[in-house]
Amino acid sequence: MLVDVLFISSYMLTKELEYELPEGSIAQSPTLQRDESRLFVYDRARDEVHHHFFHELPSLLPPKLSILRNDVSVLKARLYGQRPNGGKVECLLLRPSVSSNLVWRCLIKPGAKTAKAEVFSLTGEYEAKVIDSLPSGEYLVQFTLPKDSNPHELAQRIGTLPLPPYVRRSADKSDEERYQTIYANPNNRSAAAAPTAGLHFTKEIVKKLTKQGHCIHELTLSVGVGTFRPIETERVEDHSMHSEEYTLSPSTKSVLRASDFRRLAIGTTSVRAIEHYLSVPDENPEELTRSEAQVFIKPPYTFLGVDHLLTNFHLPGSTLLCLVSAFLAPNKTHGLDKLKQLYKEAISRRYRFYSYGDAMLIL
Repeated sequence: MLVDVLFISSYMLTKELEYELPEGSIAQSPTLQRDESRLFVYDRARDEVHHHFFHELPSLLPPKLSILRNDVSVLKARLYGQRPNGGKVECLLLRPSVSSNLVWRCLIKPGAKTAKAEVFSLTGEYEAKVIDSLPSGEYLVQFTLPKDSNPHELAQRIGTLPLPPYVRRSADKSDEERYQTIYANPNNRSAAAAPTAGLHFTKEIVKKLTKQGHCIHELTLSVGVGTFRPIETERVEDHSMHSEEYTLSPSTKSVLRASDFRRLAIGTTSVRAIEHYLSVPDENPEELTRSEAQVFIKPPYTFLGVDHLLTNFHLPGSTLLCLVSAFLAPNKTHGLDKLKQLYKEAISRRYRFYSYGDAMLIL
């Protein structure tokens, strides 16, 4: 029998999600080795903080966990072109429309000028027509491609990785490897951003985890740029949550509905897929589930399928701060205060923040 997600009426002001972060705390590049990143560990039951390195993770986990990770691969989604008058255009592919694989939802810079011009192109590679401006700030763009069958192929051939805006440099060759998890499935190349909690894993750590009796299960959630967008409404509850497509196999779904193992979610993207799936009826448990995760997780919240969380440190004013706050104190409202306390300690100890930064394990 499905348990309904518990939502309790409360108000949170968006300004409460702000915290002071020194510019130098924002990681601009990854560590030399993936598992050299630091690991901030918070034990909720004991209210204790411990400081480790990521390669110590296998020795820090409870026994025999079901570990759920997002195997999505990041698309080289940033395309460059120009308007008919010669003005430069930057186009970020987000996802294809349901009507045609040649029509994509995109972010465009400069948006207004390009929409007014209606078209942009890169000689010999593509022509693009802006066919609609969406309330979300995105645009519907129809592509004409002389060399490729769809924009996905075009992007993988000539596009660049869309590093987050707070990484103040252009992507280079090394990012093509380090801004993907080691378990990213090239057949699931549909993300505009990496599921960054997974960037710390190495093959050696995965082998240790499986040898210790942990079971690793895959899911796929196509991470969108909405994950970086700040909440712009005065009240958190008035924010319109972005949606992201996810896919769950029958075997992963059976793990989520079982109760014999505790579950560790690798990253907030995994949490969103898990919680959305468990909040709605599944009429076809033996078939693949493809759906849209639009669940907005904020305090107070009852988690249906996550017992432990591995995540990175997140942006002020973001929906991800809401999610982690809710996880720190399930069903209660004081999680944000605890999160600010933990982040303050992390900053004082010079942890590195955001996508290429260090990790936090919440037990």
